[in-house]
Amino acid sequence: MLCTAVIHREEEWYVAECPEIGTASQGETVEAAIENLREATELYLEDFPAKPSSHPIVATFEVAVGA
Repeated sequence: MLCTAVIHREEEWYVAECPEIGTASQGETVEAAIENLREATELYLEDFPAKPSSHPIVATFEVAVGA
């Protein structure tokens, strides 16, 4: 199953979230955050099997600051 990891930095940690499943985890590096997310998602799916769904569209956009 192909999943998406959305990653952002919070102070000293990288936080990774999977929008398809709703799981999240963290790590000291991007790679560790993704690996921890993979493990958390696999454990979650053992108890709550995922229904087939389409892959999300991930996009970035710019906003004006101070407008």
